[in-house]
Amino acid sequence: MHSPSILFINRVYPPSNGATGRLLQDLAQYFAAEGWDVQVLCAGDEAGIFQDGPIKIKRVKAPAQPKHWTSYVSLWVKLFLGVQSMGRADIVVTMTDPPLLIDIGRHYAANHSAKHIHWCHDLYPQLFPVLGVDVPDWIMAHMERISARGLEDAHKVIVTGRCMAKRLKHLGLAASKMVYIPNWPDKELLADHVEASKLSQAAQQTDKSKELLSSGPKFRVLYAGTIGLAHPLKAILEAAEILKDDHPEIEFTFVGEGRRRDKLLAERNRRELENINFLPYQPKEKLKKIMQSGDVHLVTMLEDAAGYLVPSKIYAAIAAHRPVIMLGPKQSEAARIIKQFGCGQVVKSTDGKALAKAIKHYRLESGAWFEAKAGSEKSSAVYRPEESMKAWLKRAMQLVQGTDKS
Repeated sequence: MHSPSILFINRVYPPSNGATGRLLQDLAQYFAAEGWDVQVLCAGDEAGIFQDGPIKIKRVKAPAQPKHWTSYVSLWVKLFLGVQSMGRADIVVTMTDPPLLIDIGRHYAANHSAKHIHWCHDLYPQLFPVLGVDVPDWIMAHMERISARGLEDAHKVIVTGRCMAKRLKHLGLAASKMVYIPNWPDKELLADHVEASKLSQAAQQTDKSKELLSSGPKFRVLYAGTIGLAHPLKAILEAAEILKDDHPEIEFTFVGEGRRRDKLLAERNRRELENINFLPYQPKEKLKKIMQSGDVHLVTMLEDAAGYLVPSKIYAAIAAHRPVIMLGPKQSEAARIIKQFGCGQVVKSTDGKALAKAIKHYRLESGAWFEAKAGSEKSSAVYRPEESMKAWLKRAMQLVQGTDKS
């Protein structure tokens, strides 16, 4: 009996940066370790065939960060053509970058008698208007038809948030098609934790003194990940302006890149906000130290984006055992986790004053800081890589064996 086989299709895969690429690599390696034949089709700086251990990688050449919709169309075409020369797999898994990868998976599955799983990280094309991307009505309608047909023909749709399942159900997708499997944090974050007293000195001081020393340890509000179109900036800038004079020990640190990073940097400079600083993407060996250096983690998304995406930053934040401030909608998956485990606060994405108040709350009230930290520790015990990947393997095996009854 031959080993089961699986083909993943996504824009990014390490060493290219991106949260979906990191998740994909974790899952691909897990399937390979379980005896599956694993292939990946993705984009990169150089086209060709590569190996990641036992995993076969086929890359098409494309920009690391497409700047215009035409670049995404070009990438989609390259991936569509690239998959034609890929060997047959029992299962094809499409992700959502670039949009409408689902249609490539639909065609592949039909042509190779394969099962199709759509791993829904972003709900396109419905997300375009939320992001402010102007798409002509006739193109939007055409993309909606393609997406609807792909969702209907897929054998399973893996949703990363319960809010996303509600959106898809509203669009007419049967509940039996969907499986909720949450994303997970970087495995590098899950080793033994350094004691908070060694890392969050400013938080520890709050019981001893209310006096704020500008020359003392910094209280870091950490944002780690992509700074993209779905992430609001105005409220962050407003909060930084509110805090800069009375609380000079509070700093905002952004780690990563993204399409709106340059805009945030320009606004920081224009407003002379020295309490905002930036770091590039960090290598894996430095990730844990960076994440644990944050006293509070910031997770953001536009108010209208609930159900259209799920920020993976929430899982890294709780894995770092830190309080989380969610700047975004209360009905989102991230907000639901925060409320369920008491690991932080949820603030409306447009409310800079409320964000500043929440940050000061954790800066000045060490009891609240430790309570939220305990909530993160509790939630991190639930959202672990092995649990999600076991759920993935179970569903994949059911499809291959023809035993899926849902």
